[in-house]
Amino acid sequence: MRMRLNIAIDGPVGAGKSSVSDETARRLGILHLDTGAMYRALGLTALRKHVDVQDEHAITDLCRNLGVSVSHEADGQHTFVQGEDVTGLIRTPEVSMAASTVSRYAEVRKEMVRIQQKLAAETDMLVDGRDICTTVLPNATAKIYLTASAEERARRRWLEMQEKGEKDTFEEVLSELKKRDEQDMNRAVEPLRKAEDAVLVDSTHLSFEETVQEILRIVEEKRHG
Repeated sequence: MRMRLNIAIDGPVGAGKSSVSDETARRLGILHLDTGAMYRALGLTALRKHVDVQDEHAITDLCRNLGVSVSHEADGQHTFVQGEDVTGLIRTPEVSMAASTVSRYAEVRKEMVRIQQKLAAETDMLVDGRDICTTVLPNATAKIYLTASAEERARRRWLEMQEKGEKDTFEEVLSELKKRDEQDMNRAVEPLRKAEDAVLVDSTHLSFEETVQEILRIVEEKRHG
């Protein structure tokens, strides 16, 4: 029986994981699972229902009854909560911070990891997030840690926000990004870190295309030695 092609990509906020993973998976002809969108969906639901994101028990209960699911459409992954497509609602700074907070909780991560591992076992898949190499897919075919300098990540995010007409200054975006890094890297449960056997890809001075090509090269090398 052929082994599943599972590719794991970890990295900090703003490293371009979602867009790079989308394109890499497309070229490989496999699915892309954006796990961060699942935590964002939980963060969004907590904000909507006025559930305190600092209340671990309340958030855990919310997660167990969340009904989160994903589907792959022509324009990429769509994320659903109880059948509602929330894809266009989960990329705000407020939801980002809520997602970072709720993802600290052990029972929340356990439930999300269970769903993610089930999906990856069923099909060839590229999965990106914060703990994919270390926890979700420790036996992935290829494991990559994608990063860039904080300033470059903030610059890219700020430009995206400008295109959407959002008014945040670069300094505000950089400050928020550093706060998110601090929270993700220092949480008690499965903090963001580079797995020992993950290949580091620093995209600070790489174009989008160069980053995709480098990841494809690593995947090819891991698949065929």
